[in-house]
Amino acid sequence: MAAEKTVTITDSTGVHARPATVLVNKAGSFSSDVTVEYNGKSVNLKSIMGVMSLGIPKDAKIKLVAKGSDEQEAIDAIYDVIKQEGLGE
Repeated sequence: MAAEKTVTITDSTGVHARPATVLVNKAGSFSSDVTVEYNGKSVNLKSIMGVMSLGIPKDAKIKLVAKGSDEQEAIDAIYDVIKQEGLGE
């Protein structure tokens, strides 16, 4: 079983370098494997290059997926960062 959450990106510039770095750092604080899925691709949310390679624009729907011992806490914390950074809802 995994924890999942779908988020719509509302930031006018999409997921750019600064918020992506904040998300990668937050994901890295959990032991679970955390991925972000967009446009048919899935990348490790702990990899800044992976996240940036997705080129996530405004209005994109992304899916966060965490698998591991702290998966629900990871999803909740990452979603909180997305809201705090004004990235999405």
